[in-house]
Amino acid sequence: MSEILTKLSAQGVSIWLDTISRERLRSGNLAALVRDRNVVGVTSNPTIFAAALSEGDAYDEQLHDLRVRGVGVGEALRAITTYDIRWACDVLRPVHDATGGVDGRVSIEVDPHLAKDTGSTVAEARALWWLVDRPNLFIKIPATVEGLPAITAALAEGISVNVTLIFSLERYRAVLDAWLSGLEAAKAKGLDLSRIASVGSFFVSRVDTEVDRRLEAVGAQGLAGRAGVANARLAHAVFDEVMRSPRWQALGAAGARPQRPLWASTGTKNSAYSPTLYVDDLITAGVVNTMPEKTLDAAAAQATVDGDTVRPFYEDAMKTMAALEQAGIDYADVVRVLEEEGVAKFQASWNEVIDTVSVALDKA
Repeated sequence: MSEILTKLSAQGVSIWLDTISRERLRSGNLAALVRDRNVVGVTSNPTIFAAALSEGDAYDEQLHDLRVRGVGVGEALRAITTYDIRWACDVLRPVHDATGGVDGRVSIEVDPHLAKDTGSTVAEARALWWLVDRPNLFIKIPATVEGLPAITAALAEGISVNVTLIFSLERYRAVLDAWLSGLEAAKAKGLDLSRIASVGSFFVSRVDTEVDRRLEAVGAQGLAGRAGVANARLAHAVFDEVMRSPRWQALGAAGARPQRPLWASTGTKNSAYSPTLYVDDLITAGVVNTMPEKTLDAAAAQATVDGDTVRPFYEDAMKTMAALEQAGIDYADVVRVLEEEGVAKFQASWNEVIDTVSVALDKA
């Protein structure tokens, strides 16, 4: 095992892998990463599945069977993705059991075309929860305005949820409120709250990409590369605030688990930045860092793990955001653009996956 990754885990950071594929599962690579790289969870999204389906022959046999059975493209895609997620859940199940259900989690996302449709999102979440049928599953629901009541409804039914595409502090507060409301509804139904888990996926590098572009336009590059970490640290301050609230204390006393902050989009997109920037500067107990394999390898080799780099820097993060505002960066517009682009990118990837499956079915 990497001494650095072991040290990172000891600091209370759960290391998750931000990619999945049939080949990774078939070759035993995922199991090896669990064994050798301290990986204790997996996330997926439409972009990841689009990449997986476009390479190799790992899906050929299943595609042939789906073709022979005359299965439509939509259901074929659901069958393919849930197969991979179910397999990954089984690989991570020992971790899930060993951590009392905290880790060993695998996420699958609802069709991103439903991001603005509450009812359809809830129905899809139910269908995926039933199809995978594993206790260590997370259903990913985007943190759009329409996604918030879907998050509450899914949790109220005992479905564990990974809330994705969170960019703004205001929306994060709304996500936490939706999560608490879902737990309160589940409690009123008599459900076992200890069996309902959740994470809130706060995106990091995409914030820097958008803010840096705007900083260059106004000639304030001295603030470049600071917005993503500052925004994430302030999100954690919001989390701490909610964890002190009487509302959470009542649910915690009833057996509920915290909705852990999850750092997503942690691969640096600017080669001038350290490849472990969003690892080094976002270390604190009780969070998840979901990394692309390239970032995981970099962290194993060179991450700096030296105590908490989140909670002691709340004030510094506030100063950074204030400086960005003074430089003319419109935070509200930044996060609006990022949410719209995030949904659009996942929808485009979903369309790509559908096209790939459609062509593959014709060839099978």
